[in-house]
Amino acid sequence: MTDLLYSEEEEALRSAVRDLLADRLDPAGVIARTESDTPHDVSLWKTLTDGMALAGLLIPQELDGQGASHREAAVVLEELGRAVAPVPYLTSAVVATEALLECGADDLLTQLASATLVGALAVALHTAPGVAFATVRVEDGTLHGELTGIADAAGADLLLVPADDGGLYAVDASAVTVTPQISLDLTRPLATVALNGVAGRRLADAEPAVRRALRTGAGLLASEQLGLSDWALTETVRYLKERKQFNRPVGGFQALKHRLAQRWLEVVHLRAAARAAADALATGEDVDVSVAVAQAYAAHVAVRAAEEALQLHGGIGMTWEHPAHLYLKRAKADSLAYGTAGAHRAALAELVDLQAP
Repeated sequence: MTDLLYSEEEEALRSAVRDLLADRLDPAGVIARTESDTPHDVSLWKTLTDGMALAGLLIPQELDGQGASHREAAVVLEELGRAVAPVPYLTSAVVATEALLECGADDLLTQLASATLVGALAVALHTAPGVAFATVRVEDGTLHGELTGIADAAGADLLLVPADDGGLYAVDASAVTVTPQISLDLTRPLATVALNGVAGRRLADAEPAVRRALRTGAGLLASEQLGLSDWALTETVRYLKERKQFNRPVGGFQALKHRLAQRWLEVVHLRAAARAAADALATGEDVDVSVAVAQAYAAHVAVRAAEEALQLHGGIGMTWEHPAHLYLKRAKADSLAYGTAGAHRAALAELVDLQAP
């Protein structure tokens, strides 16, 4: 039977990433960055990629990567979710990497592993695995068209663009026009990408590469949502132990205990689902079902945990200075990323041959 418990190596990786984020990232800095023109923390990204070599975690060792599994990547995403870290790890080190692995683009994978390039898949963030996605036109050997809702496109060096001839093209991001879009989660900005006669290198067929990338993104997104939910619950419990009303800790009120107990149960269940999805991606067994189960459940848990954190922090939780709003916005945005919970429930029903709700 599969062991979903964290291994010693995974716990060591978690500890290293958490210590780094505690040292290099603070809520006030994240909030200030969301108000600037550079939402990504480039310095933190370089430390994660150069110092800890996390950009190449899923890339084979022969291509200068770490040759690790999706379980290790899931642990990293848990910690990045706990910190709402404004870095393109999910979009570049997971989604773009998986697309390139399917294409067999070894030279580009080597550059992603060394963080020489930051990649982004030019498919709208809300697109679910297996669903039709927008493409650009191929005319006279160049690419023409516009794609919207592309996550982390503004900070990418390499765009993987699907075209109407069925191919996936590698495009230099400096050759396209990237226009920021208003997005709820300012730590993972969206943009419109316009291509007007841009040259691209055809890598492989787009459909299998995009499907694999989105499926992996959806599966490991559950780990980010787990980290977010765990932070929200932990910080809320800590705060309610300190905050007093009627000369007693607010956390001692039975009604609030019941609410927190329900959130704790949901987080525990989400941990099991997220770990199962990561393990399935690592082993290749029951991947579609495990990913669909995780995403059918994760969005509700993350949003509820973030909502409770904001509400139970009282007046301070409603302020811009408190980070609770960052977690609620990330949770809301994640609930749409790589397919809604409803889309994944429908996919799961079809996979197990049950009538969809």
